[in-house]
Amino acid sequence: MRTTVITAAAAAVALGLTACGSGPDSGKGGGKDGTLVVGATAVPAGEVLTYIKDHLAARAGLKLEIKEFTDYVLPNTALQEGSLDANLYQNQPYLDDFNKSRGTDLVSVVKPYLPPMGVYSHKVKAVGRLADGATVAVPNDTTNEGRALELLAAGGLIRLRAGAGTDASPADVTANPRHLKFRELEAAQLPRSLDDVDAAVINNNFAQDAGLNPTKDAILAESAKNNPYANLLAVKRGNEKDPRVQKLARLLVSPEVRTFIEDKYKGSVLPVTRS
Repeated sequence: MRTTVITAAAAAVALGLTACGSGPDSGKGGGKDGTLVVGATAVPAGEVLTYIKDHLAARAGLKLEIKEFTDYVLPNTALQEGSLDANLYQNQPYLDDFNKSRGTDLVSVVKPYLPPMGVYSHKVKAVGRLADGATVAVPNDTTNEGRALELLAAGGLIRLRAGAGTDASPADVTANPRHLKFRELEAAQLPRSLDDVDAAVINNNFAQDAGLNPTKDAILAESAKNNPYANLLAVKRGNEKDPRVQKLARLLVSPEVRTFIEDKYKGSVLPVTRS
């Protein structure tokens, strides 16, 4: 996931996107009872954390509170401001871009799983059937847009300028044989755009929220091999060694959580293999 770079007006709109009572003002990070307050998007991060809270946390001596968000900006701003102790929802390119653009100081602790990004369509059943001039919706934030364009390039639909990397934008498209048109939308809105565009490149959590499974429904999906977009547990710099954070980090890569991810998501979310 990537740092959502949006205008001030769009940021204000995003303030209304948090799930019921889950905004940064609805709780204080690190309560007096030692509870670890973790922000997350609902799927898969919220579900993984709920499994840990219900089945593993007490045995590990960890009190866990989960606050769910429906956008990509507020979990990081709340973490920087201190109303969260940690968050789980983003990848390293997104975090790096967010720190750079927002002046935050957040760091990764552990990377437990990969939610593959996919291309979805209500109009065609295969990516090769996209018509000349088709409109493809992509996330409008810097790193997710680059990730989406990299996926389209991997599928042979476009070619990107050498070295464009995770910051790629439509301006970096050097070959577009199908004359695809790109519609840039806020990532959370992409599933709702499917009736209005020919295809949309959707982040895994928003796809699953909308009942879309990248294994079954995507017409093109990322490979896990050498993929830099594994989701990470993030904290404010200096809190990496917090004993509560370390307990959660160990649980996130435990055999129990790996089995939960494999059984529940059946390939639509992939545990990160550790050497």
